[in-house]
Amino acid sequence: MLRSRTVHTIHELQAQGVSLHEIARQLGLARNTVRKYVRGAAVPAARPTKPMKLDPFKEQIRRWVADDHLLNCVTMRERLRPLGSTGGISQLKAFVHHLRPAKAGLHPVRRYETAPGEQMQFDWGEFRYDQAGSYHKVFGFIAILSHSRMRFVVFTKRCDAVTLIRCILLACEYFGGLTRTMLTDRMKTVLLEMDGTTPLWNPLFADFMAAVGVAPRVCRAYTPQTKGKVERSVGIIKQSFWPGVCFTDLDDLNTQARAWCEQRNATVHHTTHQRPLDRWAEEGLQPLPHGFVWERWATEERKVSWDGYISYDGVLYGLPSDPPLAGGVVQVRVQRGVLHVWHQTALVVSLALRARSGEVITHPEQFRTVAAASNYPKAAAPLGHQVRAPSVARRALAEYDALTAGVVAP
Repeated sequence: MLRSRTVHTIHELQAQGVSLHEIARQLGLARNTVRKYVRGAAVPAARPTKPMKLDPFKEQIRRWVADDHLLNCVTMRERLRPLGSTGGISQLKAFVHHLRPAKAGLHPVRRYETAPGEQMQFDWGEFRYDQAGSYHKVFGFIAILSHSRMRFVVFTKRCDAVTLIRCILLACEYFGGLTRTMLTDRMKTVLLEMDGTTPLWNPLFADFMAAVGVAPRVCRAYTPQTKGKVERSVGIIKQSFWPGVCFTDLDDLNTQARAWCEQRNATVHHTTHQRPLDRWAEEGLQPLPHGFVWERWATEERKVSWDGYISYDGVLYGLPSDPPLAGGVVQVRVQRGVLHVWHQTALVVSLALRARSGEVITHPEQFRTVAAASNYPKAAAPLGHQVRAPSVARRALAEYDALTAGVVAP
């Protein structure tokens, strides 16, 4: 069986009008062999396929792509190492290339860089997870320093304005300072609407930005690529960290996310060709405010129920009965896994934060000074009155006849 290159040469010479005898002479073949390939009676032999180091793991890779939607080859290689894989990245990329879904067409975007300490970009991402066969979701807050590419991510159960500010505080504490500006898209927790070219900020967000001395910025409508650094970071987290992640509760998830950030921030970035951790030293961030200016933005109000509970992230926490707070309002602050409850500038109680929704945590002193229901005086019940019906005299009909005697009808 001839090689495909020789077969192609035979067909090219035959198309040029060269005789079979001449083709056989030039190629050193028998005329019958040349005649057989000219007539198409034979097919070039396929080269035997050599076994690849990736072969034993291809089914696992297909499951990652199909079940977990994992497409990041670097992450796959890291996960294949403990399974015994010794192959390189090239074979893995070639194999995964045919498993990738088709991409929609994109327009080119001009890349721009910002000065050190100039800008932080942040955004939300929605992440789905399976729990006992039912699907739930959490929200991931992602922030990135535009110059150094230092990343930060934290997962929460909600994404309202108060939670957004709390996440920004955590990101700034992680980065060790404040940038001069912060860029995001037009989410309602940041921007209510545009009055022409004038942004009408969410009042809570505007007060926070003014208090810490940072200028807020929003990207143009329908152009998320203007904050491409954080948009790309959201995609990387969804493609690299999230597929197949296993966690027991939100605290465990955030612990894994923090470790993932530490690893990524210590890895050479493909755009800057430097480690974000090394470029972070060039940022020159503004120092964080101290005291009440900073701490008050980490608190939020909660209504105390009449049985002495407050609700926080789906968990009911009981409060001590002294001072009496039922029906009132308290301020809460989460810090290092502890829920601090304040009332009128006084610390009421500090409770261990629970991550699993639906729990009811009763405080040991919650009902100590509360009297039993039987000891409370009974309220006067509304009363009605029953009276005797009026008596009616009964007369004989003859009496009525006597009264009408002598009366002549007209």
